[in-house]
Amino acid sequence: MEADLKTLEDKIGQLVELTQRLRGDNRELRQQLAQAVSDNKRLEEKVDAARTRLEALLERLPEDV
Repeated sequence: MEADLKTLEDKIGQLVELTQRLRGDNRELRQQLAQAVSDNKRLEEKVDAARTRLEALLERLPEDV
């Protein structure tokens, strides 16, 4: 009985540690995702700005070139 309780206690301890580690990993992954979303938005804005400039340059080119 004592050994069973010790085994159960150990398993619960392992579960607590695993849960804490997974929560930390989850928090870190959420932060990485937020940064990636932010970076993606910034890059999309840059691409849109470059597209707008390129389209403006193309409109200035003579038709017969």
